[in-house]
Amino acid sequence: MSCSVAVCNSPVFSPSSSLFCNNKASILSSPQETISLTLSHLKPSASSPSSPSAAAASPKSPFRLRFQKPPIGFAPAPLVLGGSDSVSASSCAGQSPSALKRKRPTRLDIPTGAAGFAVSASEESREVEREGDGYSVYCKRGRREAMEDRFSALTNLRGDRKQAMFGVYDGHGGVRAAEFAAKNLDKNVLEEVSGKSDESEIADAVKRGYLTTDAAFLSGEDVKGGSCCVTALVRDGNLVVSNAGDCRAVVSVGGVAEALSSDHRPSRDDERERIETTGGYVDTFHGVWRIQGSLAVSRGIGDAHLKKWVISEPETKMLRIDQDHEFLILASDGLWDKVSNQEAVDIARPFCVGTEIKPLLLACKKLVDLSASRGSSDDISVMLIPLRQFI
Repeated sequence: MSCSVAVCNSPVFSPSSSLFCNNKASILSSPQETISLTLSHLKPSASSPSSPSAAAASPKSPFRLRFQKPPIGFAPAPLVLGGSDSVSASSCAGQSPSALKRKRPTRLDIPTGAAGFAVSASEESREVEREGDGYSVYCKRGRREAMEDRFSALTNLRGDRKQAMFGVYDGHGGVRAAEFAAKNLDKNVLEEVSGKSDESEIADAVKRGYLTTDAAFLSGEDVKGGSCCVTALVRDGNLVVSNAGDCRAVVSVGGVAEALSSDHRPSRDDERERIETTGGYVDTFHGVWRIQGSLAVSRGIGDAHLKKWVISEPETKMLRIDQDHEFLILASDGLWDKVSNQEAVDIARPFCVGTEIKPLLLACKKLVDLSASRGSSDDISVMLIPLRQFI
């Protein structure tokens, strides 16, 4: 018994592609003890057969994959076509092509003990969600082939439920910088902050934590790309928010949105002046201000080729948490480019405040879906943290 599947034109399946096109799919019967996968309509090389049929007929053809038929009593494994399309050998027999259905990728669950998350098959993972100890986070992939957003959450520090650190990281030019920051930035900051109590000392300690993380990443072998970062450290009843790039922190104060960070973009007068003073230039491309005509953010981890102008030094703001501070939103620019600070607070507040508190994760999803419905094609990550738990 054999099954032959022909795929037209493209070597990669897009979500809208059909497995069976131009009547090239057929189910064949043969005494052979193999299952064959034939790719047709591919341009032959000089050394390959001159026609698709010739390629299919040749046992040496690079376009013919042969799988040994499993022993009797064992179900054959599925043939995986592309990222999310699958066809099993057992489903071929006695079924028409229209009966074969596409399999949606499984939602990724994050282990409870993870400080950040790593997507092993990012191109197949469209969303990541987690309800943690006193926070929730939801991430949705945009139009890129891989999810480049990451997050971190360290709670119950030193056995104290009122001490924690959270972060959202938005990668660009690849995922490595965001992944590195998610795994290392919080630890470096906590190490520097240890023993510090004065506000200026804490701000300097956070700065050293960011700079240490940046230097460690740039000293590695693969330093491609960069990452914007926003972190929130809760310690001794104080909230310490720091950012480098355009990830943003917004707090609800009695229902009123207050931004605790300022986006680092070349369009900011002080950032543009800093860049030009150090020999760089800022111009616009399709209405977006960019450094050296390239990057649209002016601070972050990584970006080795622009390191002279894209610094990793964060801006830090510290406040004392009281009853008016209801919850904190940490999010990548995938949210903030389409949703205003006050809109975000208005949508999240019913889930965070009141006697009948609903799941925080649902609020995160509503914010992400709103941004996506308004045309955001970027990765979108939203983290919600109720603050009264830390008083």
